[in-house]
Amino acid sequence: MSTIYLIRHCETTGQAPDAPLTPGGEEQARRLCTQLLELPITHLISSPYRRALDSIQPLATALKLPITREDALKERQLSAVPLDDWQDHLRQTFFDPDYTCPGGESSRIATERITRVVDEALQQHDGSILVTHGNLLSLYLHSIDPTFGFEESLQLKNPDIFKVTRIQKQTIIEHLVAF
Repeated sequence: MSTIYLIRHCETTGQAPDAPLTPGGEEQARRLCTQLLELPITHLISSPYRRALDSIQPLATALKLPITREDALKERQLSAVPLDDWQDHLRQTFFDPDYTCPGGESSRIATERITRVVDEALQQHDGSILVTHGNLLSLYLHSIDPTFGFEESLQLKNPDIFKVTRIQKQTIIEHLVAF
């Protein structure tokens, strides 16, 4: 049996890779640290985006653990161009894993990259925390539980925590309440 934790970053000021946390997001990061200190954490792995790194930095400081930056945990790019009806396109990606917008990444490709990181952590780094983003996290959850779809993805919070346990070849997801 192996267990890791998937975390959606805290509240942010925007979607750009260098967008910082809001003041409320900074407080969430401190509270998240307090909550996660109760867990047997061995590794911290994060998206390279600032909002993800800043969300886990208080825990890294408290545990004196380095944060490994993992490009495969960055958010999925839905499109390279602005879309007025982006939520309609996003909804479509839950029904058609190969659907892509101009310059965007399909759900299939995005799911494959997060699944590789999760599988590696479950095999090699029991007790890891992986910090990522809402859409990518939703796609992973959808791959494990197809009833977790677009509407459920809209219910994710900042931050949000999921415990992922692998027992033999079965993956079990448990939604933990943040604070």
